Amino acid sequence: MKNQFFPISWRGRGGLLLLLAAGLAANTGCQIYGRPQRQTTQQVMVDAKCPGDPSLMPAKELAKISLPPYVIEPPDILLIDALRIVPKPPFRIQSFDSLQVIVEGTLLEQPINGLFVVEPGGMLDLGPSYGKVLVGGRSLDEAQDSVFRHLKRVLREPQVSLTLAQAAGQQQVAGEHLVNPSGEVNLGTYGSVRVTGLTLEQAKEAIEAQLSKYLDAPLVSVDVFSYNSKVYYVITEGAGFGDNMSRFPITGNETVLDAIAQINGLSKLSSKDIWIARPAPAGVGCDQVLPVDIESIMKGGSTATNYQIMPGDRVFIAQDQWVAFESIISKVTGPFERIMGFGLITAQTVQTMNRFPAGFFATQGGFCWVAREVYGAEDPRWLLFRAWLLTDAPVWLRDLYAAHGESFAAWIHDKPVAKACVKALMDQVIAGYGIPQ
Repeated sequence: MKNQFFPISWRGRGGLLLLLAAGLAANTGCQIYGRPQRQTTQQVMVDAKCPGDPSLMPAKELAKISLPPYVIEPPDILLIDALRIVPKPPFRIQSFDSLQVIVEGTLLEQPINGLFVVEPGGMLDLGPSYGKVLVGGRSLDEAQDSVFRHLKRVLREPQVSLTLAQAAGQQQVAGEHLVNPSGEVNLGTYGSVRVTGLTLEQAKEAIEAQLSKYLDAPLVSVDVFSYNSKVYYVITEGAGFGDNMSRFPITGNETVLDAIAQINGLSKLSSKDIWIARPAPAGVGCDQVLPVDIESIMKGGSTATNYQIMPGDRVFIAQDQWVAFESIISKVTGPFERIMGFGLITAQTVQTMNRFPAGFFATQGGFCWVAREVYGAEDPRWLLFRAWLLTDAPVWLRDLYAAHGESFAAWIHDKPVAKACVKALMDQVIAGYGIPQ
């Protein structure tokens, strides 16, 4: 009994349901392959009760903001400069220390005023007229008294001033310092200082506090040599060929246009559908999705959506949907094209073998008996005629030649007039190869 309410067959009903589903998807703004529409993302923000606050509007090209004080994190590289590095008293002089020695009342030809390096063994050489004096292992006051007593033997009333210019065994603090994975910078013999989570001013205080354990009132300056921890990402959807992600450091002045310039512009796989995904701080609050009108930015000079890039931003460049669709079609049909191509090649090979059983390039004149008979085996023109016959000749002529060529060649073997007529025709065929007749 036929169904009076659904006279359509089950196959027709399935097609009707597919068409209905496609129409509903088009009306609800759905997109192929499950990628959410921009309107859907905005609706999610509204549903999460994240209304726009005019005071919290994102910074743009002509309305940029200064980033908060830089917080140090691995793997930043800090540049530390030692402004005052003085050992704690009592200081004991060691070999290769540099001492500033000034003496009044010396000989006119040989003054003592300059830097003197302590020799191995602790001897200080004051010159050929004054000799050497032992200062190694002594304090600065003791060394000054030793120099005075030594010069008293030569001079009447020497007045000696001796100070430390540079300690040879002192660890060098100045230079570039990498923040290691544990969040510390290594100061050599002065130990390590944890700087992760600190601003530059706080890091300066922490480093000086560590150095003060070994030095007298140390003073340093700290700056960032390489900004490695604060970055943003540019993600290019690959339209089925694999997404591409690039990572760039933040310097505090980048905009969307700068980010696209970093990847040398939009590729042929990309669309003009671009947005910034900005994560909420510490995952608390609402994530921001900022749509970008790239055509207005590039063609019209608009700054309305040329947002300032912040640390952690994801600049997402959506794929061209037509290219993505073509990619999927290629993936689906590619294996079948290969199978069909292999089948066609196989069929063509079999057909050729059946048509030319003696071989396509037989070396003993097979298949071209008449040309070989007309020109002779030593004349290469019969090979040119055979090439034309196998490639450019009409199919009916090739089939006729294959069926009766051998018997026709035997028939004209002793008939020079017939052979000359055939040769004249063959000469016209091979004339296009540029061979003189």
